[in-house]
Amino acid sequence: MSCLFNTVGHARMGSTQGVAALVLLTFAFSTTTGSFTGVSSLHRVPVDAQEILSRCVALKTTPGPSQEFHDREVSDRFEEGTNATLIRNCTIFTGEKNGTVVIHGDILLDKGIVKGLGKVSRRVIDNTPNLTLIEANGAWVTPGLVDLHSHLGLLSAPILAGAFDVNSPNGPVLPWLRSIDGLNTHDDAYALSIAGGVTSAQILPGSGNAIGGQAFIIKLRKTSERSPSSMVVEPPHTLTGNSNEGYSPFRWRHMKQACGENLIRYGTRMDSMWSFRSAYNEARKVKNMQDAYCAKAEAGLWGALDGPFPESYQWEMLVDVLRGKVKISNHCYEAVDLDNIVRLTNEFQFPIASFHHASEAYLVPDVLKKAWGGTPAAAIFATNHRYKREAFRGSEFAARILADEGIPVVMKTDHPVINARYLIHEAQQAHHFSLPPHLALASVTSTPATIAGLSHRIGILAEGTDADVVMWDSHPLRIGATPVKVWIDGIVQIPVPSKTDEKKEVEVGKGKEGEEWKEAPQVPNWDKERNQTLKWDGLPPLEGRRKGDRIVFTNVKQVWNRGSEVGVEEVFSADGSGSLGSVTVENGRVTCMGVSCAQTAGQAEVVDLKGGSISPGLMTYGSTLGLEEIRGEPSTGDGEPYDAFQRNIPKILDDVGGIVRAMDGLMFGTRNALLAYRSGVTLSTTSLAKPAFLFAASAHLISGLSTTFRTGAAHAMESGAIVQDVVALHVVVGKAHPIFSAGAPSVSTQIATLRRLLYGWESNDQETGVWFQRAAEGVVPLVIEVDSADIMASLLIVKAEVENNIGSRMRMVFSGATEAHLLAKEISDADVGVILSPARPFPMVWDQRRILAGPPLTNDTSLVTLLREGVIVALGARDAALARNTRFDLEWAALESNGRINQRQAYAMATTDLEKLLGVRGVDQEGADMVAFEGGGMFDISSKVVAVISPRREFVDLF
Repeated sequence: MSCLFNTVGHARMGSTQGVAALVLLTFAFSTTTGSFTGVSSLHRVPVDAQEILSRCVALKTTPGPSQEFHDREVSDRFEEGTNATLIRNCTIFTGEKNGTVVIHGDILLDKGIVKGLGKVSRRVIDNTPNLTLIEANGAWVTPGLVDLHSHLGLLSAPILAGAFDVNSPNGPVLPWLRSIDGLNTHDDAYALSIAGGVTSAQILPGSGNAIGGQAFIIKLRKTSERSPSSMVVEPPHTLTGNSNEGYSPFRWRHMKQACGENLIRYGTRMDSMWSFRSAYNEARKVKNMQDAYCAKAEAGLWGALDGPFPESYQWEMLVDVLRGKVKISNHCYEAVDLDNIVRLTNEFQFPIASFHHASEAYLVPDVLKKAWGGTPAAAIFATNHRYKREAFRGSEFAARILADEGIPVVMKTDHPVINARYLIHEAQQAHHFSLPPHLALASVTSTPATIAGLSHRIGILAEGTDADVVMWDSHPLRIGATPVKVWIDGIVQIPVPSKTDEKKEVEVGKGKEGEEWKEAPQVPNWDKERNQTLKWDGLPPLEGRRKGDRIVFTNVKQVWNRGSEVGVEEVFSADGSGSLGSVTVENGRVTCMGVSCAQTAGQAEVVDLKGGSISPGLMTYGSTLGLEEIRGEPSTGDGEPYDAFQRNIPKILDDVGGIVRAMDGLMFGTRNALLAYRSGVTLSTTSLAKPAFLFAASAHLISGLSTTFRTGAAHAMESGAIVQDVVALHVVVGKAHPIFSAGAPSVSTQIATLRRLLYGWESNDQETGVWFQRAAEGVVPLVIEVDSADIMASLLIVKAEVENNIGSRMRMVFSGATEAHLLAKEISDADVGVILSPARPFPMVWDQRRILAGPPLTNDTSLVTLLREGVIVALGARDAALARNTRFDLEWAALESNGRINQRQAYAMATTDLEKLLGVRGVDQEGADMVAFEGGGMFDISSKVVAVISPRREFVDLF
């Protein structure tokens, strides 16, 4: 009987073990005789019976926080020596109830936990030692942002071949792999992400495998242990090796799945789905054996057990999936793939937590609702679409459409595809395109935390949750919103604690002192566009309705136009009485402007701008806009030109450098170009110079001749479509791509080649000789795609040598120019211009590692530093899909300057100054397009483009 009484004695253990003990006691008692079974029967009970029954009970439990967690006084992540913090007078977005709860009051952070929220008891405050007081002055405070889709630490910045731990080449199904095993703690992007308010991220394996492996939620601060394991939030027992946690219902596991074209290395979609079904069938076999084994054990049929508890080290993760203990993040774009995975969930009866990218999810919401175990969330981009076929139908209206269907929406970055520092910008864009503000903020806080099963710790501010907090300089949904302070586990991360006694104050939020900055921005009405998107299955017509006669724009607050001397300037503003004006346009030309112009309406069509404005159209530069429809589909673009360093130029070209013209490969009517047009970007200067991209090699040294065209034109023969057929000569100079380095020439070889060509050693009988001579003589600009300050210095020396040699003045421009701030004075002295592209820097590769991050990490930005030295600076965009965001990039750059860049200078960086640097001619007051905005100005998130006025083409496009 001692075995039985030992079992009873264990009934006071944890809940799971206690239940198991009682089960064992029950089956040792005869239900027939009403007495305990004989000693011989008890001897058949194995010594590990309690262990077996505990495992069997645990199989049926669902992960989630225990009562002990809710009763905790100290976080398991608390670091000794951390002061308590009281943040007073906040506007607190808690994240609770789908983001609808906002509290005005205080927050008390202590021992790594939120200890008080709203009205904090004076007694609690008085009894909290080592308390730091922070006065928020009504500022918005949110939970730390949660990025549900990130590759931080796996694709470390700067990316190097020796730390490329994303996809495994070892098969389509690899549930036993773990992202934590590749997590680099020295990724520069951790600190940058925290500077954007991101405090937690799900680190996913890549999407090159059907089942890429296990994912982990981490916090981004560096711990005192400095290990990857110490960054993980609630690590499951399979990571810690602590068998005592094995039967606890406490901790969720996470896994990455993928479907669609990324798996092409392993076959077709049919092959991929078979790999899923085959793997899950093996896991189901293991699960069924375990269930049968437990049924016998729980019935007391110990003698019928066949060996030890059945398990598979290979398939244990998928067995947990089938038991509902794993949150699956499923990379999936198209309707066919979403439908495939939904059918898979029903065949094997397991839930999907979230579909990621999900470009067509908004078109098939009813498919998502058929998923077994409940509707998955959709984790999506805001405007980053059309980079491959699967993403072609992606829509800026998807977030709102999905929300209307009751599907949880998560905005994510897929870092480093989008810099995780700007996760909040994804929410801002989603709000701009009509996602309600509470859902937009929830999409980067409470919703991803809930989907990950961690809302009891992160993504929500409530008593007992982790002390991950962000205090903002303005409402978080305003363009350029910047964290003033960030805490993770109650430990200050922003401002960055100084490693020395010297304190360097970084100014944040200058110019945002008005009450309007504390309000969520009003956004345009997009009902018509959203309905059109659904009607046209994601590909609505984007061309405008052309009007060649008279149009009158009423309720105009401002008009900006090009001046003869000062570039873009304000030429009309409503008077102080609040009276708004009107603008009359006839055949694309403004004929009247002022408060009395409405009288000229007559039979004209009237467009109410509702307090909006009219401004010159912007120009974009830096992407392949107009040279391709889908970046990842070579058949939709110009194709790959010959590279003289990789192979011989065909003799028929009779040109050693193989110089070609971008104009010859232009495509009109691409969706990216038309969306840019509908966003106020009416011109594009496009070259063949492709900067290094994440999964593509950098462009050729000699990248040909750029062209300038109108983004809204129908074809090259349309009047005014081609603004300038040849603009500048383009070259790319830099170190080899970290992944695709085969055959790349050294930097010294590239510069030696440039020196030879600029010295005129190539015959003028060839295109290469002609255009490099013109560049050397200053006839055309030489635009060099370059990021490294060291390489820029070498190029400045070459420029001086060439000018001394031939007695001319070159028009050199650095594009990209991530490290240009390190040479600001030298660049200015050499009269070299700079096009910063992208507008906000990120150290993607080694040449870009020395960035000037800007607030809240540094007072200055690269833009401010260069302008201070007198350099002419413009902004560019490296991705064709993001050219549409140019107006917001300009506003953001001005706000980051803390008042040192005014609105006129912001306009110039995408109009007159950019044109001057590139050598674009003929875009004057008579030839420039004008853009009409409803509800605000060029730089307002509350405005939308309703018309483009084109005097050169003699019509107005109405949208």
